[in-house]
Parts: sequence; structure tokens; C-alpha cells
Amino acid sequence: MRVLTDADVDALAPDTLTTIDLVADALRALARGEGDVPPKHTVHAGPQDSFANGMSATWPERGLIGNKWITLFPTNAALGLPTASGVLVLNDGETGVPTHLIAAGEVTARRTAAVTGACLRALAPAEGHVAYTGAGAQARSHLRVLEALGRRDVVVYARRAEARDELAAWAAAHVPSVELRLVDTPGAAVRGAGVVITGLSIGIDGAQLDPADIGRDTLLLPIDYASSVGPDIAATALLASDDRDQFEASRLAGKLGDDYPAAIAWDGALLDGDRPDGRIVCQNLGTGLADLIVGDAVARAADARQVGQVIDLRG
Repeated sequence: MRVLTDADVDALAPDTLTTIDLVADALRALARGEGDVPPKHTVHAGPQDSFANGMSATWPERGLIGNKWITLFPTNAALGLPTASGVLVLNDGETGVPTHLIAAGEVTARRTAAVTGACLRALAPAEGHVAYTGAGAQARSHLRVLEALGRRDVVVYARRAEARDELAAWAAAHVPSVELRLVDTPGAAVRGAGVVITGLSIGIDGAQLDPADIGRDTLLLPIDYASSVGPDIAATALLASDDRDQFEASRLAGKLGDDYPAAIAWDGALLDGDRPDGRIVCQNLGTGLADLIVGDAVARAADARQVGQVIDLRG
């Protein structure tokens, strides 16, 4: 089994547009009912609001099978540690033998932003800037996607001045073509936006956006569940999800709060053809199939270049 670190993933991952294409294929496959992607298995441990998810997936048509084990501990931020961490295990599609153990941080960041990119590329309205709420690691991966897609007019909300300064410095060095504006209130970011991407902490209180700030044709792309895009906004939109079955399981389990409407479409079913009129919400809960296809691309590159430590599980 080949073991790969986040640094290996960063060096081996396909370019941003290729990653978006790979993830778009996974979203279409989910919408067609291909693969076997059961709802996430969640266990709770550690400080309050901390949990771990098991995300299994197979895609027989591509010979892919694997599982991501990922934890979310919000209190890690105060310790200087990542709030999300985990590993992705890939298995051989013919024998089931584990072939790769991959750190999940970079895979998750790239997959999440690529799902956003696939939906934005297909469904963004013609007018308005891109708004992003939050200044964590996902803000950086999303800015890379926005630059790759040619979306350069970007307004980011971050509560802390220090976070705004750090993101501005990072963006100047890594995505110089993005015309980044940083603001200190969510309303200032989302008013007039054609696309709103929300990346605050999952489950944070008091962060839901004001529906009056959201345009009639705005595309909303939450990666923080219902923390920012509440039921009052979702009920006025065409509501889709990367994995509609996972969304329904999460909704019924109360993970999106009370009165959240059911998703009526799969993201993958909206990627081709004309954009539906009006407001659209594409909930990005994270799907194991997208992790699998990104991890497989990294694993193939690692095998070709002989990168990573190889261990024999048989001893």
C-alpha cells in the first residue's frame, strides 16, 4: 500500500480545471444512479459539536472503491490545528486489496472547491460578482477555482481584521489575477452578487444570510450546510444537492435545522443544458464518489512517479 501525505497530494493532484471536470463526472454519475454511495455514517466524540464521518463509495464502471474517514473538531482552531482531518483509503477494484492511504485534507479541499466550480461554471447568472463568506482553508482552494474559471471580481467576508489581512496577502501571492475585496459584514459581500459561496463553520449560530440581500437569480453554493443559507432562502429557490439521498438523510436527522425543505434535484442533473430561471441553491454536503475520483487521480500520478512510502500490510 502506498502512503501519501497532504504535501504529496498538493504536488500530484491534477490541475484545477481537470479536477473540476473529474468531479463534474462524479456528480453526473450520482444523478444517474451509478455507483454505490450510502449516506455518511456519523459518530460523535470529543468536544461538543465534534464528529467523524465514514464516507464509503464505489464506482464499478471505473473500477473504483474506497472510503474516507474524516473528523470535524471545531475547537481545533483555538489549538492551531485543522478543524477537519482524516484519511482516504483506496482499494483495488478487482481484488479489494488496499492500495493507497492518502491524507484527506488536500483531497477534501480540492474536491469541495471543484464541486463549487462545476456548479458555478454551469449555473452562474451572467451578472454580479462572486461573494464568499469565511476566510479559512476553503477560501483559498475556492479562490484558486475562481481564478481558473476566470471569475476575478470576488468579495470575501471575514469577521476578523487579522483574517482579512492574511487572506489578502495569500491571494496576492497565489491568485494575483483575482480582484479581491474584503469586507467585515456578510451583507456587504453578498448584496449584488451573482454567486454566493458560504464557507463558515458548520453549525455556527447567528450566521444565516438575510434573504433581502439575495438577488432573484443568485446562485447560492453553501459548503457549510444550513449555517448561512437557511430554510427561508432555500424555500424560495430551486434546491439541489451533490448527493440528494445524503441530503435527505441529513435533513431528516436534523442536521440542517428545523423546516429545511427537501432537495428536488441533483447537482449533476443541472450541469448540462440551459440554466433554470430564478434563484438556485446547490447544497454541497461532500460526497465520497467525488473524493474517490480525485484520490484515484492522485494515486495514479503517485504510482507513475513512484512517490510516497510503500508498506506491505501482510507484514
